[in-house]
Amino acid sequence: MNKAKRRVVIAGNWKMNFTPAEATAFINEVKPLVAGKSGCDVVFCAPYVTIAAAQKAAEGSNISIGAENVHFEDHGAFTGEVSAKMLTECGVKYVIIGHSERRQYFGETDTTVNLRVKAALAAGMTVILCLGEVKEQRLSGITREIVSMQTKLDLAGVSAEEMKRVIIAYEPVWAIGTGLTATPEQADETCGQIREVLAEIYGEEVAEATTIQYGGSMNDKNAAELLAKENVDGGLIGGASLVATKFEAIVNAAQ
Repeated sequence: MNKAKRRVVIAGNWKMNFTPAEATAFINEVKPLVAGKSGCDVVFCAPYVTIAAAQKAAEGSNISIGAENVHFEDHGAFTGEVSAKMLTECGVKYVIIGHSERRQYFGETDTTVNLRVKAALAAGMTVILCLGEVKEQRLSGITREIVSMQTKLDLAGVSAEEMKRVIIAYEPVWAIGTGLTATPEQADETCGQIREVLAEIYGEEVAEATTIQYGGSMNDKNAAELLAKENVDGGLIGGASLVATKFEAIVNAAQ
């Protein structure tokens, strides 16, 4: 498959960090560092309360602002949730769905992930769909089976046309926030396995065109080696997305 056919996307996941004022200051700091870097799309996914401030600070730049989650209903008695319509009216273009922390701490399942994916796509957003195995599954040698099942369940009912607005982020759960990182070879192998599943579902053309990020502790030190791999088309960045110079280094590696 031809990697050149896919768009590289470097997306920062701020998680529960940055107030609106801090988000504004950070975007203003990072804007000149990534300006003119056309070799990848640059995205920051922000907590709901910082989205408006981040959007305003990013105006006129090559930075897009996304959200970290979305509910699957348009409206209703869902205290604390935010709908796709609410996000799109705020100018949100990207949304992370199915992050391992949502699955681990907040009861997210493949069923609810699938509902959120379809709601976000129906609203016109681009989805960053997270999936990956836990340490025990990796050690048991069933990573391929786990990511295959998640891919099929999370994308159930999603059309080939809609896949143009789906980015998959492979995040080995054992590497999230632990400082551990899959080797470039492990990352490439598993991203390739996900691509094979996409080919089974949608055909080679869709599989070849789908951006698959690596999302397990990619940072300024390991980004170049990871991004050089055939099946790694970008990164979903956690801690390193909170430090302007580290994020700049990752964007530079994607060039």
